[in-house]
Amino acid sequence: MGTTASIESKEVTDLEAQAASNGVLPLLRTFFSTSTSLSLSSLQQCFSLNYTNISCERGSLPECFAAVLEHLGAAITDALFSPHCQEGGEITWVEFLRGYVGCCGRMSASSLLNILFRVVSLSAEKAGCPMKLEFDPEQVDGKASGSISPRDLGIILWVCWVMSSNSYMESQDVSLPDVNHMVLSAVVSCADNSGDIDVWGSDVFCLEPKLSVGKIHTWAIRMVPNLTNCFSHFITSRLKRQASSELDGTGTSSTLAGDGSLAMVDGSYLLTRGRAWALSLSQRSNISEQFLRLCFPSNNDVIEESLLYRSRVHGKGLNRFWSNIDGYHGPVLILVSATSGESSESSRKWVIGALTPHGFENREVFYGGGGCLYSIDPVFHIFSASGSEQNYVYSHLHPAIKAYDPHPKPVGIAFGGSAGNERIFLDEDFAKVTVRHHAYDKTYQHGPLFPDQGYLPVEASVFDVEVWGLGGKAAKEVQISYQKREDLFTTQRRTIDLKTFTNWEDSPEKMMMDMMSNPNTVRREER
Repeated sequence: MGTTASIESKEVTDLEAQAASNGVLPLLRTFFSTSTSLSLSSLQQCFSLNYTNISCERGSLPECFAAVLEHLGAAITDALFSPHCQEGGEITWVEFLRGYVGCCGRMSASSLLNILFRVVSLSAEKAGCPMKLEFDPEQVDGKASGSISPRDLGIILWVCWVMSSNSYMESQDVSLPDVNHMVLSAVVSCADNSGDIDVWGSDVFCLEPKLSVGKIHTWAIRMVPNLTNCFSHFITSRLKRQASSELDGTGTSSTLAGDGSLAMVDGSYLLTRGRAWALSLSQRSNISEQFLRLCFPSNNDVIEESLLYRSRVHGKGLNRFWSNIDGYHGPVLILVSATSGESSESSRKWVIGALTPHGFENREVFYGGGGCLYSIDPVFHIFSASGSEQNYVYSHLHPAIKAYDPHPKPVGIAFGGSAGNERIFLDEDFAKVTVRHHAYDKTYQHGPLFPDQGYLPVEASVFDVEVWGLGGKAAKEVQISYQKREDLFTTQRRTIDLKTFTNWEDSPEKMMMDMMSNPNTVRREER
């Protein structure tokens, strides 16, 4: 008896240490402080999601998706906490810790993906649309086997979006983003016959390829490594919200009337909510949080302070671009929408992007210290720095003082490659963008930036360019201060000192007239 108690005490200490390392131990104690045990029904209610209206930006939703969300709370409880449950549907403190650490503790990305797939698969099974996935029943994070269809992957991504949205705010309505670019990315990367897939005109959720779980794991860890954070943040935020409501005596958490993420739902921006979310999932740094702020903005001011330049609003051209981004020294994302087809194929627009951590500078050589390139639409793909070369960014304006230069530097914006053979080069008028094969580039990883790119350089017509600042409010305030100072200097340079230039006695015109009237007059030199 004493040995059992000693072992359990040691387990409690270890589990509490793991929870404390994540900074959530006080929260868990607050949530569990009401009694010595906790009912599974109360946990299920804590994780349940109830929406009165579910909409989607593009296309129709699978019929069973609403039911999947309704059964999500039960699936989380059954997968994580039921294996540790006592008779009568009650769990103790140590069993509660086991369940929480088992999904939100420090573990490999592959194990977290297995837990996420298990929970969504169990919820789909309860909703009557089972997925073709199998799991080890003895282990919560056991290896998954089987295959995932593009439709099932879309459901998993949408469930993760709802979890992220709910972590930021509670709402009676939820608007799902377009995730076609991420699903196509997985299909192109994991399908055996991906070369036969038409990425332009296909209905993503009707594609036939079955994607093996092993390949999906590899794709997710490489392209969207933060996907599992949606699940762990959701668990923590729901526990925190429930604990706060019980302390306040309300019994339930507060609900907002609307969905605050609707600010970017109209699709007029190149950076739609679905694209911003994909970018947030691809970044492990603090930049991910800035992308999430754009996905779930508290108000429209977040969009306005982050959007530095938009060609359809501010005008095309490098000078217009520079006047809006000059002085911004935080991380910057530039997006370019273009088409390389004929006029009859103008609907086949693709979007590429580049992320630089330190803004743009006017230089005659490549510069920078990191970043990545993106193929964003129609297929999402990230090309991180390879480490072989450091030709990250090139941005050069016409010199203010023109002088003869036998070897003038190209005027425009470029990423990767080398001088004259840039991987991406945007000309000074923002009319054409040249994209070269990755063989020219040793700075960023290999891969096509748009479908059917080929080996020859492609000169495409530019439709729109956007630049988004990801440095937060502090970087924007520094830029505003810088621009005000530059405007002041410009005003001072344009101001004429009337006392000097309107004095006739000191003017050069009077001196010339005096010399012409009597050039032989002896004049005393003033010293």
